[in-house]
Amino acid sequence: MQEQNIQASRDVKFLNCEEIRGAGADLTTQELLDATDAAWRDIRSGKSFGGKSVLSLPEEAFWEVESVAPFKSQFKNERLGWKLSCLYSVNDQFGGVKIIGANAFNRNLGFPRSTSTVLLLEKRTLRLVTVMEGTAMSARRTGTYATTVLDMFTNPRDKLSVFLFGSGPIARSVIECLDFRFADRIEEIVVRGRSREGLEALMADIAGCTTIPVIPASDTTRLPFCRFVITATNARTPLFDDCALHRRAISLHLGGDEVPETYLQRALRSGLVVCDDVATVSRRNSQSIALHFSRRGLSLEQVGPLIGVAELSSSGDLHVEQEGPTCVTCVGLPMLDLYVAQATYKKYRAYNDHMLATRT
Repeated sequence: MQEQNIQASRDVKFLNCEEIRGAGADLTTQELLDATDAAWRDIRSGKSFGGKSVLSLPEEAFWEVESVAPFKSQFKNERLGWKLSCLYSVNDQFGGVKIIGANAFNRNLGFPRSTSTVLLLEKRTLRLVTVMEGTAMSARRTGTYATTVLDMFTNPRDKLSVFLFGSGPIARSVIECLDFRFADRIEEIVVRGRSREGLEALMADIAGCTTIPVIPASDTTRLPFCRFVITATNARTPLFDDCALHRRAISLHLGGDEVPETYLQRALRSGLVVCDDVATVSRRNSQSIALHFSRRGLSLEQVGPLIGVAELSSSGDLHVEQEGPTCVTCVGLPMLDLYVAQATYKKYRAYNDHMLATRT
């Protein structure tokens, strides 16, 4: 047993996107949602748990470098989001660690805004099993939040429209997941991107792939008619005005400080405010709901439970419809990454075992 574990760690294989794809181990949308559904069940039962640490770097230091200083004006309305993050979790079989390096300037260099690397470990020994390129997996797992929220906070008989702010990989995953699970309930998905080029690239990528009509937008004219609003951007300032929202809007926030104070105040006063995990959102302190409290010298982690801020990760029943708005903020739980990585690795191993069996 001991020798086998040592040998396994010595022979750790790095699985990049090409190798995963070549083995047919990319998860289908069904497999992706099955993995995150299982993660939520185990999170709520206490079988899977973890944490997150983030080191945010000061933008001023980045722009002090002479070679990049001329590009600063490009980011007037967008945060760099320059940070190094570590997400770690365990379940009954595996441990997982995701390392993320992010900087929006990377796009100027032809790289993704953020890059993720996932370490998968055997649970009992916590010895390394494999290292995986996790950037695509990370974006896809984040997109599954849209299905979780829509399922929890709407009536299954309701038909509605969606307004999506963002045109990057997370937005692509949001559309993929909603189209797979709720094509019979969503009348349209209206998408407004940070740039025309990004929006055009997204539309070209999904052309012919969705049942739900996906409508590109250059403004927020359709926003009042969309009950489900999703923000997945790096914006520096709020993306919409409270008065422009549907009265009973359900909003899902996956980015940073994207939400106006007036909307948060209305949601706290007359609606429902939810985080995937209150403590994690509070400590990260980069999203609108956490900043709403910290700017007043308060802590979401301390005040939130006292005023009814709920959690997706709790075992309580949140399947409710509100007369007022429902505001959901998600920072990204590491357990979701673990279950997606675990499912991908098992699919990869099954392929390799099959290929080995056919040779013998």
